[in-house]
Amino acid sequence: MNAWERVRKVIATGDAVRTAAEVLGLDDAGRREVARELPGHIGAARQEAHERHERRQAEASQAEERAMKEFVRAERLRGVSSDEAQRNWWMGERHRHHEFSVNWSERDAWIEPMRVAGAGTIGGAAAVTTWLYRRDFTHWRPTTELGPLPKVIAARPAEWQADLAVRLALRLRGTRAQARDDSAALALELLRRTGAVPPDHDPLVVAWVSTPPDLEGDPLTEHLVPRIFEAEGVGRALRDERLDTPEEDPDRRSWLHSLRDLADAGRVSRDLLVDGCVRRFLLGGNAADLRFFARLHELLDPAPSQERSRDYLRLLPAAPGPVAELALRQLRGAGGLSGDEVNEAVEALLFRAEGKLVRAGLTLLDQAARNAGDELDHLAPALASAFLCESHEVQERAVRLAAKYAGRFSPFGAEAIREAATVLPADLVEQLAEAYGEVESPPVEADDFQAVPLPTFAAPTRAPFPPARDDLAGTYAQLRDGVRFECWLDGFVRNPAAREAPRGKHSSWEELYRRRHWSEPVQWTYALLREAADPGQESPLSEPEPGMSRDRLPSPDTVSAPQWAVLLRCAEVHAALKAGELPPYLLATPTLTSGHIDPAVLVARLEGYERAGVRALPADLQQALLRLQREVDPDVVERAGRLTSEAGATLARWLKERHEPVTRVDWSHDGGDYTHDRQPGEQSPRLRPRILLEPTGMELVDALLADPHCWSRDDSDAMAYWRLVLPSDREAVAMHLVPSLLPLQERPTYLQQRVTELFHQDGSVGEGLALLIAFLLAEHFWYHTPERGQELLLRAIATGSLPAVECGRQLGLILRRASVKLSGVTESLDACARKGAHREVWEIMTGLLPVYLPGPGERAHSAHTQALTFAVEAARRADARGPLPVIAEIAARKGTSGFVRTALRLHERLGGS
Repeated sequence: MNAWERVRKVIATGDAVRTAAEVLGLDDAGRREVARELPGHIGAARQEAHERHERRQAEASQAEERAMKEFVRAERLRGVSSDEAQRNWWMGERHRHHEFSVNWSERDAWIEPMRVAGAGTIGGAAAVTTWLYRRDFTHWRPTTELGPLPKVIAARPAEWQADLAVRLALRLRGTRAQARDDSAALALELLRRTGAVPPDHDPLVVAWVSTPPDLEGDPLTEHLVPRIFEAEGVGRALRDERLDTPEEDPDRRSWLHSLRDLADAGRVSRDLLVDGCVRRFLLGGNAADLRFFARLHELLDPAPSQERSRDYLRLLPAAPGPVAELALRQLRGAGGLSGDEVNEAVEALLFRAEGKLVRAGLTLLDQAARNAGDELDHLAPALASAFLCESHEVQERAVRLAAKYAGRFSPFGAEAIREAATVLPADLVEQLAEAYGEVESPPVEADDFQAVPLPTFAAPTRAPFPPARDDLAGTYAQLRDGVRFECWLDGFVRNPAAREAPRGKHSSWEELYRRRHWSEPVQWTYALLREAADPGQESPLSEPEPGMSRDRLPSPDTVSAPQWAVLLRCAEVHAALKAGELPPYLLATPTLTSGHIDPAVLVARLEGYERAGVRALPADLQQALLRLQREVDPDVVERAGRLTSEAGATLARWLKERHEPVTRVDWSHDGGDYTHDRQPGEQSPRLRPRILLEPTGMELVDALLADPHCWSRDDSDAMAYWRLVLPSDREAVAMHLVPSLLPLQERPTYLQQRVTELFHQDGSVGEGLALLIAFLLAEHFWYHTPERGQELLLRAIATGSLPAVECGRQLGLILRRASVKLSGVTESLDACARKGAHREVWEIMTGLLPVYLPGPGERAHSAHTQALTFAVEAARRADARGPLPVIAEIAARKGTSGFVRTALRLHERLGGS
């Protein structure tokens, strides 16, 4: 057996260690032979591994099928129904049988031996670099374990190994895909082993700092520590490093403490680290990316230095808040700043958005004024900028300073201060006028708001439902539309002569047909056509109950309830077809394109059943009940009462006792439920839609009008069908849509269309529809522009489908708990008010404010003041009257903050005293 045959045989076992041993035993000729054959063997190695995996998967599936049948048979002997037994199997019993699990990594077991073989035989370092990370090898399981790779590489010449190490390092790109392979770990390991000088490459530094630090014994330390401060991506990689030791991992060493200890030990200059941090600050970046360097600077605790003062001054205007704060501390400690430098620092701080830094700037301004000469005109621009601050406290303090030093400004400087003071509230203008003379009132901005009529939107017409189809064959691939599917199913039942076998081979639908469960209506259409063409050819997977086979029906917990209801009707028709018990027509076929059934038509259908002695299909009857309009003529109710069949009695009871489900949405999080609306939000909130209705004993009705469970999201076509399933219970449909809202990143793009369709259906509206409208109004993504959310709100108003106060309450909860910005919400509400929805916008604000404004123990911040400011304008536009308790309580507080003063303005606007 030649060298290649021996290596190929070992590769087929999937054992990389044995492959390494075989390769290390080759002579030069053997290595050249293996290197020559390896590229051509990729396809064969992949196919062998996949075929081996598929054989084991098939064996496991067969074993599982046998075990399930034995379990169902044993349960049937105990009196448990087939459906219940299968549900017990899938929900619990199956998981006790570990022999059914398939090791998916076996599919890619060929990859690592191939990589090892190439690393030990291919000649050039560049070729080995390409070989190790070629696309064919990118699907093995994520790992940073190097296995036998370093061992076979270590057998190559030292110069060759160093060349490979540098090439692997330069190949790093810092991408997510790369983070799932071993390229970074291998490059770092080879650089350490070979002693090669690491190339100047940012992703290499990021890869180094992404591993636990061992700086004392790491030969890369002296090369890479200075590069930490320049390499792009280091701050992002270390943004979660903390000064304190995490409780969950007390033995973990952090990069912060490791670098500090390195400086303490004299391995690296402390000044080098401090200067590196300052240099990184000056390069710029957001707060998160600079967080590590700010913490390292704090940990190093450098002594104030006038040599660095110029750099710290440059950080004050635009650096993130934490960086600006540490720069200010260093400047205060250094002392000895010139007058121009003090003025520069004051002006930079006063233009900051953070109140804390602005107040610090005022303190510096006061000190600068005390230490300056007789004239302070050079400080007038800085003082005037403080007047622009949103904080009433800062404005008030700036006015006191201006009054304190009024005598030291020239007429020119005093005039500049008077001009700047026009932005101040009236009470502060009066204080300033005592020292500077009369201050002109600011020009009154023209109010450009004009009330306009609401826009109108074309509503879909409730047209008569299309007639049953009589061209059944060959149409199943196009039946994902709910209306067309109902027409198809109606035609299939009504027209036996039209049931033809599918024409030709349809491999994609054959594949769907062979699946364990049929979770799409198109699979059932295919099965019905096959069964009609060749009765009895499709045997069930388990013993069916008499009259009802559900062996292909998915578990109710794996799909949405509306989708499961559609599939249940399909399974019912399929079972009736196999048993030769199909009715002459279906009861649940709608009479209107909205999905509704005329009650008189349903009574007539049941009268026809009774004359022909036909038994109603249970799910078909229950779907028909849910499609009835809620307003029923008394004569029709009387006709229904004269029906004699069991189905007729069920209809009569439904018409007399149909109840409205009660709905609500509970917000929850990992720690439990939110107990009140003002409870602070969490990082990952969850939504729990609730539908409360006394069980009716009817399986399909109880499944649809119960709490929606977490389901694997249906596609747009499936969700479009839901309005046809529950045309008179749109709030229940909304509840089934609620799970689509979170997480935000997985929200379907077609959700707005599904919500819009509910505006034209029947039934009450409540928390579910209000929450859907609120979320889609508040969130702005690349596929969901603000204009789309505004149109949705306007459509809801135009159709009378907006529960405005509840929508506002849900908006308040979203602002608290879903990381949504207030500015986007108020911009959209303002746009809707200008399009005629000004009264509804105010109603929304009456629901939003009690939830969003700070409760007991919470501090008000600028966004709360902005919400109140917008509410003042909304109340004015709507000419609203009548006090709000939450606003009256805030207005009664003692204090002069902007938050309290704005609440007082709103309270007075509403007629409060």
